[in-house]
Amino acid sequence: MKFGTKVIHAGVEPDPSTGAIMTPIFQTSTYVQEAPGVHKGYEYARTQNPTRDALQKNLAALENAQFCYCYATGLAATDAILKLFSPGDEIIATNDMYGGTYRLFMRIYAKFGLKFHFINMDSPENILPYINKNTKMIWIETPTNPMLNIIDIQAVSALAKQHNLITVVDNTFASPYLQNPLDLGATMVMHSLTKYISGHSDVVMGAVMTNDAQLAEQLKFIQNASGATPGPQDCFLVLRGVKTLHLRMERHSYNGRKIAEFLTQHPKVEHVYWCGLPTHKNHEIAKKQMRDFGGMISFTLKGDKMEDALKVLKNTHLFSLAESLGGVESLIGHPATMTHASIPREQRIANGLKDTLIRLSVGIEDVSDLIEDLAQAIEK
Repeated sequence: MKFGTKVIHAGVEPDPSTGAIMTPIFQTSTYVQEAPGVHKGYEYARTQNPTRDALQKNLAALENAQFCYCYATGLAATDAILKLFSPGDEIIATNDMYGGTYRLFMRIYAKFGLKFHFINMDSPENILPYINKNTKMIWIETPTNPMLNIIDIQAVSALAKQHNLITVVDNTFASPYLQNPLDLGATMVMHSLTKYISGHSDVVMGAVMTNDAQLAEQLKFIQNASGATPGPQDCFLVLRGVKTLHLRMERHSYNGRKIAEFLTQHPKVEHVYWCGLPTHKNHEIAKKQMRDFGGMISFTLKGDKMEDALKVLKNTHLFSLAESLGGVESLIGHPATMTHASIPREQRIANGLKDTLIRLSVGIEDVSDLIEDLAQAIEK
């Protein structure tokens, strides 16, 4: 089954009681049993819900996974993964990542005895000095947030297997349409479904997919025991949104290319970060592991004045100033004061995240209108 067919049909069946083609919203907290322990496969809605089950089957198919578990948010999905480990365990992570992930790592789990190493993963060899007997996991984002760095999933996963380590890939920026980490050797793939998979800025949710049955059983236990489960209404919304994922990602990628090309030619722009540009330092790796390059772009203006970047943010009309990404509408943001403010400034600067960096989530509007909007904002 091809991807465009999977998003519409995988895991989804007409409702047997009515024939409804759309998965019903099973808005219930519990299920009636014929006798104690005798039921139709459902006991309590935190543990199981038919709407959630349909979504999990659909998402598993998109990532070529046997198992998928959904959580209330993307960070709840990350939290579930971290609960697989014990005090004293060490995790190696990319040094450029979503600020919320960094906050969860350092301000929550570091207190409970997990140790984190944040390193540049442009070259897999950079990981080797940090592997020791306590290392349990390598955490990858690619493309990274917000610098759009590319990490070689296949090479890192192969290295991890040599040392019996788990490899997790946050695939939020790419979506399953552009990239499938499990096919490249990763152990688990995590998504903030809030972003491209849902695609309409109307729900928050996360998911973890894997082909490892033992890890899947643990994730299922954590999902039920910790209770950070999504409601059926939200699951319905993601199921509805995912049906157009392939069409949206094609347009996001097309618009992203046009805007990246426009920005690279603008005299007031210093640098453009988009992995589809031939000048990107790991463009060849991106070409190898991605089908296209998406709609996430970061750029800096010439000079080091934050005020100039803030003026651009204040003067766009179609690009809305807001956190999040991956919706059909275009968004503009300032990572240093918004999505990545929880990362210490000295660490942001060391990772290349300047105070002047602007991040775009390019939507699916007419690209000529988007370019015109950016042009007038930059001129101001």
